[in-house]
Amino acid sequence: MDRVLVLVDVQNVYYTTRQVFRRNFDYNAFWAKVGANRSIVKAIAYATDRGDTKQREFQNILRAIGFEVKLKPYLQRADGSAKADWDVGITIDALEYAELADVVVLVSGDGDYDLLVQNLRHKRKKRVEVYGVRQLSADNLIKAASQFEAIDDPLLL
Repeated sequence: MDRVLVLVDVQNVYYTTRQVFRRNFDYNAFWAKVGANRSIVKAIAYATDRGDTKQREFQNILRAIGFEVKLKPYLQRADGSAKADWDVGITIDALEYAELADVVVLVSGDGDYDLLVQNLRHKRKKRVEVYGVRQLSADNLIKAASQFEAIDDPLLL
């Protein structure tokens, strides 16, 4: 039975599914799919923390499913732009925990992860499955993955 490490870029999946489908990602359906006939050894959801009640409820739902939730404060800059980026944290965790797994599942369409995916596949000999909204997923990330799974109707609420 394959051992699976799951890493979810919550902001990326939230904004891409909302933009393309006007719907939310179904974390329960996703968990069932990636865990089918496999053992999820670690699952981390990376999110931003604005401190509101609705967000805390969502984070508790993720924990109940089986995710460890890592939070980074939402930073509003003086010019009005915002910063809440988990790219480095996800990369560090992927490299640190890859030894626990045969398969790494990354949920993000962010092309910045292509070097990470290449490292996991070629240097660490891991199968890397990338889940993302096809229309908003970077081609370089899709090409780097062992397998790309498009987020669409079965994985949406």
